[in-house]
Amino acid sequence: MVYGHKRLLLVAFIIMLSMSFVIAQPANQQMMPEDETVMMPEVEEEIIFEEVIDMGWMEVLARKIVGSGLVDLFIQGGFAMWPLLILLIWAIATIIWKFVTLTYAKVNTNELLSKVIPLVEDKKYKEAVKLCEETRGPVAMVLHLALLKADEGVDAVEKAIEAAAALELAYLDKGFIALSTTINVAPMLGFFGTVVGMIAAFDAIALAGEVDPTIVASGIKIALITTASGLAIAIPVQFFNNMFLSMVDGLVIDMQKASETLVETLVKIKQGG
Repeated sequence: MVYGHKRLLLVAFIIMLSMSFVIAQPANQQMMPEDETVMMPEVEEEIIFEEVIDMGWMEVLARKIVGSGLVDLFIQGGFAMWPLLILLIWAIATIIWKFVTLTYAKVNTNELLSKVIPLVEDKKYKEAVKLCEETRGPVAMVLHLALLKADEGVDAVEKAIEAAAALELAYLDKGFIALSTTINVAPMLGFFGTVVGMIAAFDAIALAGEVDPTIVASGIKIALITTASGLAIAIPVQFFNNMFLSMVDGLVIDMQKASETLVETLVKIKQGG
């Protein structure tokens, strides 16, 4: 199962990496002569082939994957789009890995307890340990480590639960730094690109010697592309971040419920002699 997750992440990374090598130059536009009304198919194919060469195969591939519109916006956005693209790739890879991991970790806690607790009540600790070993997820792992200490008393079980829960929580928290970094940094990079673009727009106005509405509008449009891109990255990543936090909270509640049920059962066994 782990190798399957790695293959899924590798395929997603290769697709996104092919997008990251887009050549930051617009394609040359070929204009048809005014006096030529009909063009032979061979000439059309030659012109298309020359345009493909000018763009580069990476750009052609990116245009086929995400569309020419997004590639054109990426090129117009300037240098700030590259760190934004890196953040996007990082965030998407983390989201895929986090979703697969948390989905795999989720089990039916009530069903697991309905199998483990009767074995514990009968003092069949080895069978209970084996059952937890064969069950995936952090809940089963916490129960497994706790049951290994069942013969040493309730205090030893509680300490084992605390240690196991700390390890599982540390694992469940992985990936949130990447998501929070993307959420915070992407809009700031977008604003930075907008400021740089506005400076370039004012330089163009100064060189023109007059305030031309066309120059102003074009400069502002290009400058705002990075801001829109930063927000377009941060908003969905924030959604997934909140969703993953909710999933982790659910797993923590399941671990706490299972641990308390196990300790209560062991206490009853101890009191019953």
